[in-house]
Amino acid sequence: MEVLAYLIPISLFLGGIGLVAFVYTVRSNQYEDPEGDARRILSDEWDDKLKQ
Repeated sequence: MEVLAYLIPISLFLGGIGLVAFVYTVRSNQYEDPEGDARRILSDEWDDKLKQ
């Protein structure tokens, strides 16, 4: 049971780091690309066919 005294604070600390990293990425607009994926999926530039 004493191992829980170490694991709980460590897991809370790591979860807090993950939360801070996520909030940072949201605030720095890294997820803002409203047209990029929509245009890339229709593009023939990265086709899976082999060029010969």
